[in-house]
Amino acid sequence: MVTAKTVSGLSSFPIAKADMIEGMAKGMAVLESFDTQRQRLNATLAAERAGITRAAARRHLLTLTHLGYLETDGSYFWLAAKVLRFSGSYLASARLPRVVQPELNRLAAQVQASFSVAVLDGGEVVIIGRSGVEWKGSTDAKTALVRVLAYGLHLGARLPAHATSTGRVLLAAKTKSEVNAWLKASAEAGNLTRLTLHTTTDPRKLKSAIDQVRLDDYCLASEEHEVGVHALAVPLRDMRGQTVAALNVVTSPQRMSAEAMRRDLLPLLLDAARELRPLL
Repeated sequence: MVTAKTVSGLSSFPIAKADMIEGMAKGMAVLESFDTQRQRLNATLAAERAGITRAAARRHLLTLTHLGYLETDGSYFWLAAKVLRFSGSYLASARLPRVVQPELNRLAAQVQASFSVAVLDGGEVVIIGRSGVEWKGSTDAKTALVRVLAYGLHLGARLPAHATSTGRVLLAAKTKSEVNAWLKASAEAGNLTRLTLHTTTDPRKLKSAIDQVRLDDYCLASEEHEVGVHALAVPLRDMRGQTVAALNVVTSPQRMSAEAMRRDLLPLLLDAARELRPLL
């Protein structure tokens, strides 16, 4: 059996070597090379990021362009709108987003804050459900509800696991050996980046924080991903007790202190997690 490794050190689904299509794996690696830091790549950059030869990267880039997943000016390549078919199909057909969305809407209407559900993908969390409302500027209920979301909290957004409440909750569900492997790989790859003055980047301190989340069964991250944002998360478990996602709420320190979030919002999140458990 062979196992594809992610940059996080966590293994993906293992398959027999004879079943592995290397060309497809390389093509997907090239496609995944595009991100917010590198929105445009040439063959040399794509080869470096995908870990393949420049000649192979060039062929994959041209093929993906021919298929409509990339656009090019002849030298550089960038993602085309067609790649959204994957995320759109997932959100439309996958069970988890459809199950959690009504509960997210209910929580947002009840508390007037931003709620989301995320899953772990390597070293990042991916937002697969979200809803956020806040009372603002009017006494008329029909006009006072406006959408307020923390930066990056849109469907399909990818956020660094080490700096987010959802990421730490999902990592805490892993075994200690898996977390150690993830920390080692992430540190070696330079993925434990400092996003604010409060971001925990030291692997030992981060391991301690994840261990604490495992004991508490929730995580409160204060301004680690974004200045001016408190984030509180709890695990979403299925009937077998397996953590399948994380539910969180974000708000500003001006509106609610960390202590108030624990007191007032943590019980709501835990109740929602219990309500969702039979459906997951």
